[in-house]
Amino acid sequence: MVEGVRWRSLPGDFLAWQTVYTYFRNWRKDGTWLKIHDNLREWVRIEQQRYPSPSEAIIDSQSVKSAAGVYEEVGFDGGKLIQGRKRFLTVNTLGLVLRVLVTAASVGEPEGGKRVLKRVKPMGKGVSALTLIWVDGGFHGEPFMEWVMNFCRWIIQVVLRPEQTRSFVLLKKRWVVEPTLGWLMGCGRLVRDYELLPETSETFIYIAMIGIMVRRLA
Repeated sequence: MVEGVRWRSLPGDFLAWQTVYTYFRNWRKDGTWLKIHDNLREWVRIEQQRYPSPSEAIIDSQSVKSAAGVYEEVGFDGGKLIQGRKRFLTVNTLGLVLRVLVTAASVGEPEGGKRVLKRVKPMGKGVSALTLIWVDGGFHGEPFMEWVMNFCRWIIQVVLRPEQTRSFVLLKKRWVVEPTLGWLMGCGRLVRDYELLPETSETFIYIAMIGIMVRRLA
């Protein structure tokens, strides 16, 4: 993950790359990676003396350039001027990922927010105490807020940057997601989107978070 090596360039102490890739692909399809990720997130929360389910969460998006040859789910983010894909992340107040969605960079925040929350809602006990979602101005708007209230039964709280401020400002609750985005960009495999399938990109994000949580628990 950190070095961003190709499958065919795996170190010699690994099994044959075809075998490693087969396990990776099968675990993506049957949900094994997600189960490992979710269990570790719960253990980290308990280790931090937190209830397994958060009461608050944060949504944010990150646009990254796509590599040459990646053509599925690719678009242009007019705000960031990036041709590639957009990652929608929901994290708890410890910065740990709940669910992630990778789309074309042209997908707007309200639409991406709905789609990623549709993945958070079925988490059951993992979000049983969740009541409040913090977002930035990109997710602002009555249609989005009403949809979240009606479909998810959660409250949206928008945090806006002060109009007079041009320099960096630590925004209430919203800052929590920034270290998470930084952790992901520390992985060579995630600096750009090299994956043909958005689902593979999502899996690599979960794997990156698995590594972070394992180190926290060590």
